[in-house]
Amino acid sequence: MKPAVCVLGLAARHGRLLLVAGLLTGLLLPALAQAMRPWLPELVAGLMFVAALRIGPRQALGAVRELPAVVGLVLVYQLALPLALAGAFWAAGLGGTAVATALVLMTAASPISGAPNLAVLTGGDPAPALRLLIVATVLLPLTVLPVFLVAEGLGGAGAVLAAAGRLLMVILLAASAAFALRHLALKAPQPPTIAALDGLSALAMSIVVIGLMSEAGPTLVARPAEFAGWLALACTANLGAQVAAALLLKRTRFDDQRIGLSIAAGNRNIALFLVALPPEITTPLLVFIGCYQVPMYLTPLILRRFHA
Repeated sequence: MKPAVCVLGLAARHGRLLLVAGLLTGLLLPALAQAMRPWLPELVAGLMFVAALRIGPRQALGAVRELPAVVGLVLVYQLALPLALAGAFWAAGLGGTAVATALVLMTAASPISGAPNLAVLTGGDPAPALRLLIVATVLLPLTVLPVFLVAEGLGGAGAVLAAAGRLLMVILLAASAAFALRHLALKAPQPPTIAALDGLSALAMSIVVIGLMSEAGPTLVARPAEFAGWLALACTANLGAQVAAALLLKRTRFDDQRIGLSIAAGNRNIALFLVALPPEITTPLLVFIGCYQVPMYLTPLILRRFHA
C-alpha cells in the first residue's frame, strides 16, 4: 500500500481529533488564521472538490434518481426556512443587521460536505445525510436566488444575480473537475482508497477551519463579551436546528433517517457564500462563521447521547 494512502487512512481514523485540532489552531494562532483569510474562497472551493471526489458521479446521480422526495425536504430547509426568517426580521425592523444576515445565510446554505462523516461519528447512518447533501448542493443555485432577492443587506438585483452566478460557477467547476478525475483515475476505488479520501476530506476541513477562525480568535482576546454573544448565537442556531429537526422528523417517512438529516439541518455550509458575496457583506460575518465551527465540530460529542 502506498505511503500516502496509509497516511490519509490514518487521518480518516482520527478525523474527529483533526477537526478539533484545526479549530484550536485557528483560535490559538490568529496570525496564521489571518494569513489564510485571503485564501478562504479558494479553500472552500477546494473543499467542495474533495467532497465531490469522495462522492463520485455515479453515486451522486443515483441518489438523485432514487430519492426525489428529498427535494421537498431541501426546499423546506434552504428555501422556506430562510424566507420565513427574512420575513420575520423585516417585520421586526431588524432586516440587514449582522445577526439577521448571518442567520438567513446560514439557513439558505446547503449542508456541509462533512455532514455524512458527522453522522457516522454521532452514531447514525451517513447515507441520508449524503443524499440530502447532493440534492441540496444541486438545487442551491435555484433556492438561493429568491432568498437573496428577499433578504435585506445582500445588494440589489444585479448583485444577487452576479452572486448566484458565481456560486453556480464554483459548484459546477469543482464538481466537474472532481468527477472527471474520478472517471479517469478512480473508477472503482477500493476500501483503502475510500478511507484515504475520507482522510483527505478530514485534513481539508481541518485546514479550512483555521482560516474561518480568522476573526474569532482576535475577537475572543479583544472583545470577549462580543465573542460570547456570537458563540451563543451560533450554538443556539446550529444545535437548536439539529434538535428541532430530529423531533419534527420523528414519526414521518424520514424517522429512521433523522440522525443524518437533523445533522444536515444544523450544519450548513455558510462559508460557501464567501466565494459568492463581496467582502463588505461577508467580513462582518466572519466572527459568526468562526464561532459556528465550534458546535459544528463538537456535534458528535454534544448530541451523540441525545440521538442514542
